[in-house]
Amino acid sequence: MLEVLAPTVVPGPELRTRSLLLRPPRAADYPAWSALRAESRAFLAPWEPLWPPDSLSQRAYRARLLHYREEHRLGSGYYFHLIRRSDQVLLGGISLTNLRRGVAQSVALGYWMGQPHARRGYMSEALVACLDFCFERLRLHRVEAACLPENEASRRLLLKLGFREEGVARGSLEIAGAWRDHVQHAVLSSDPRGG
Repeated sequence: MLEVLAPTVVPGPELRTRSLLLRPPRAADYPAWSALRAESRAFLAPWEPLWPPDSLSQRAYRARLLHYREEHRLGSGYYFHLIRRSDQVLLGGISLTNLRRGVAQSVALGYWMGQPHARRGYMSEALVACLDFCFERLRLHRVEAACLPENEASRRLLLKLGFREEGVARGSLEIAGAWRDHVQHAVLSSDPRGG
């Protein structure tokens, strides 16, 4: 069977902040990505879908890159690794998915941070840059995000950035093996934003 190799780089923009580089994932990121995800597994698992047994394998990572590349080609998604500029360390990731044009002009925001780097302000800094990208470069009207009701850190972060809670979506995502309610948040291009 012929194996399809992933591209070395997923296309997409690079965003720079004071201390971070947000750039598309690369094949060369695999060792840092798999190490950070493995180290942070217990920290991340309560907020994410179940991890398949091979979730940290190089084959699974290559499949991710192919998926990201296809979403970029279709104009439906953008993916970023968060890299600390001072030492080039991978800190986490951000996804912009389900990008809808036409009358919606919206996108869904997702993010994760490795445990060693959590609660240091990096994600706040990164999301400010992502929102600027969504509203100024992509010319979107709405960015949506959802989190589990008990994920207080994520809820506080979203509210700090100008998102508003819009209600609870019952059984909206399968997280840690169970269909879970999520608190829906959104920020509009016309809303005041924090940082």
